Amino acid sequence: TIQPRTYLNVADNSGARKLMCIRILGASNCKYANIGDATIAVVGEAVPNMPPKKSGIVRAAVVRTRKELKRDNGMIIRFDDNAAVVINKEGNPKGTRVFGPIARELREFNSTQIVSLAPEVSR
Repeated sequence: TIQPRTYLNVADNSGARKLMCIRILGASNCKYANIGDATIAVVGEAVPNMPPKKSGIVRAAVVRTRKELKRDNGMIIRFDDNAAVVINKEGNPKGTRVFGPIARELREFNSTQIVSLAPEVSR
């Protein structure tokens, strides 16, 4: 689960490298974000001469979490890091490539664009 002040790696080529979550979008009292949730984040580290500058505010969709995710068939899935993809207001990714494994659950959360860019979707 991701909460405010959690650092996230960036899993795309948008130009940001590290993000810090500052708000979870959804209900007004939402405390935690899971895979598929949208957050507002601050860019903590960025690639030089790329659009999202350091300390810029962006929207991001969570694609991997260290906290395990239980599926309906009883399988539990867990990733090595917390990662997000920078998105725009419509929910489309700003980058053109997505790195690392992506959970299959993203397909259910209207993030099919992210899933189609991913090299590996976890079974």
